[in-house]
Amino acid sequence: MSRELPATLRAPAIRSPSRSPSEGRTNRNGGITVRWNLRLAAANRGIWKASEMQHLLAEHGLVISAGKMSGLWSGQPASIKLDDLDVICVVLGCPIGDLLIPESDKVARPGNGDLPAVAQTAIRPVIPRRRDGRSLPPV
Repeated sequence: MSRELPATLRAPAIRSPSRSPSEGRTNRNGGITVRWNLRLAAANRGIWKASEMQHLLAEHGLVISAGKMSGLWSGQPASIKLDDLDVICVVLGCPIGDLLIPESDKVARPGNGDLPAVAQTAIRPVIPRRRDGRSLPPV
C-alpha cells in the first residue's frame, strides 16, 4: 500500500542543463577535447539511417539496443567500449580518426595563466612527520 506525498513535500525534479549533441565532450577545465562524428562518417559511406547501421553492426557481431544506437547516432556518447569502437570502424571501413575528431585548439594550455592560483605557487618538498609527535629514524 503506497501513499502519494503532497506536492509540497515532494523533492523537485533535477534536470541537467541541456546541450546540443554537436557541442562535443568537455574536459575538467571546460575545454572541448573530442567531437563524435558517427553520422557524417556513416553518411560518407552511404549509411543514412541508424537502423541500417544497427543491422550492419549486428552482422559483425555487435548487437546494440535501439536506445544505445539512438544515443550513438544522434548524440555525444559519454563512453564507448574500445571493442565496440573497433567494430564500428570495421563496418564503416574507416580509421578511428574519422569517428573521434580531436579539437585540441579548444583545450586550455598551461602557461596561458589558465592555471588556478594554487598550481602557480612554488612546489615545496613534502617532509614526512609522525602524528604522535615522535621523530622519525635517521635516513
